[in-house]
Amino acid sequence: MSRTRRSSFPAERRGATPPGAARRASATAGAVTRTLSDDPLGGTVRRTVLPNGLRVLTEAIPTMRSVSFGIWVAVGSRDETGPQAGAAHFLEHLLFKGTHKRGALEISSAIEAVGGETNAFTTKEYTCYYARVLDEDLPLAIDVMCDLIADSVLEPADVETERGVILEEIAMHEDEPGDEVHDLFTRAVYGDHPLGRLISGTAETVTPMTRQQIHGFYRSRYVAPEIVVAAAGNLDHAEVVRLVRAALRGTPLDTDPATSAPHRPATPAVRTRAAATLVEAKETEQAHVVLGCPGIDRLDERRFALGVLNNVLGGGMSSRLFQEIRERRGLAYSVYSYASQYADSGLFGVYAGCAPSRVQEVLELTRAELARTAVHGITEAELARGKGMSKGSFVLGLEDTGSRMSRLGKGELLYGDLMPVDELLDRVDAITLDDVNTLAADLLSRPMSLAVVGPFDESDFTA
Repeated sequence: MSRTRRSSFPAERRGATPPGAARRASATAGAVTRTLSDDPLGGTVRRTVLPNGLRVLTEAIPTMRSVSFGIWVAVGSRDETGPQAGAAHFLEHLLFKGTHKRGALEISSAIEAVGGETNAFTTKEYTCYYARVLDEDLPLAIDVMCDLIADSVLEPADVETERGVILEEIAMHEDEPGDEVHDLFTRAVYGDHPLGRLISGTAETVTPMTRQQIHGFYRSRYVAPEIVVAAAGNLDHAEVVRLVRAALRGTPLDTDPATSAPHRPATPAVRTRAAATLVEAKETEQAHVVLGCPGIDRLDERRFALGVLNNVLGGGMSSRLFQEIRERRGLAYSVYSYASQYADSGLFGVYAGCAPSRVQEVLELTRAELARTAVHGITEAELARGKGMSKGSFVLGLEDTGSRMSRLGKGELLYGDLMPVDELLDRVDAITLDDVNTLAADLLSRPMSLAVVGPFDESDFTA
């Protein structure tokens, strides 16, 4: 049985005034809109900056039946002072608890009633709230998500309830040594700098945090110029802009341009510090280790070469570390390398989970491989494989509306631009063997920090 494809954004008729033309014109009044790309591997990407500084980006993909809608806020755990540690994550939880229009159940049931899904996450430098729905239900998703971002009430009773939830989340995380070791490694590299703190905060900072502190953080940091709205799927850009403006009308985000200046206090600069070894003593069946060093920031032109280097060292089953430690010697089930980039710094690390009795051997092999790569570099064959992995994983990652929406939001929020797919692939293709080997000589010769979770103490690794 054939089914007529239904969309909430009907095509405009040729030779006649489109029925929504006046409405769409009012949606963009006072705003600046431009087309960023007409990508053959995707759809048309447009960007509108509203008069108060809030940005709306969309990618229209008419062949999809769904739309992913996200609101990205340029605030994360690195933007907190010591006593505020965990405030951004606490706030992420609380915004789903109720607004002046909807209670918590109404927020969740509105999206679930149409088969959609919604969630949020906090990182060190931004927070994202998102929903994925059928194209015809996008107006509902925009209204619900904009409402909770702009007009949450933060009831005192909800603060107390969610405080308990977060404390349980922190305790649960501490029971996952494979996750905990990455936080320990970040602290080993960054120390007391905000980048070294837990995104969730700790029981010591979350327990005394007041509703007034969280509310102050909310109203000072969730301002229009610090917010990016992104959507991808079967949509019409002007209609999305209209719906966003309508949803925000009368809320604290419906501000005059003169009063919506961003409030983003400068966080301390990242300073070079001595390599450190941190051990969390726990009676675990498996030891978890991360060995690594400070990396490069997200605007560093070498980031493309770093992606290739990471693939060669520990980015897959054919990587050097996986082959040497797992395949040839059977010392670990899981071993991989990874790289993270921030505004002014980065991390490079190698993770392994193995029997406690094998930790020293795994670390010796890892250090030897990193040192060998620093001196001798990688081969032409590895370069080709690493570039292929980078390009393939990027393109395959754009197969759904959620990943495309994330690309829009993160590109605008973190880079202020959206690199076309073809240009990104060209940048990877242009990487030379010398590019990767020069980076390897620099990065892998840096002093290495070590984090360990398992039945040890620090004397086991610092002698």
